[in-house]
Amino acid sequence: MEVSLLEGLRLMGIGMTTVFVVLLIIILFGNALIWFVNRFIPAEEKTSQVPTNVQTVDPNIAQAIRLAIEQISNGKSTAEKIEKL
Repeated sequence: MEVSLLEGLRLMGIGMTTVFVVLLIIILFGNALIWFVNRFIPAEEKTSQVPTNVQTVDPNIAQAIRLAIEQISNGKSTAEKIEKL
């Protein structure tokens, strides 16, 4: 049984189209799910648990940590709270 080039190209086209359609369906359902969750399900409130044994950090060390974080992140990140546990 000899398979022609046109039949191989046709099978390749069908396969590629099938993969494209399945991926498109996955993307559409994923976006619909994200939209639904963001619209109808409320976000949980963050509760911060403060440890009772928190010690203060030397202000000079805290400033050095803040400067190091800013330098490493090129100013895109900052330290909001520095604690010693």
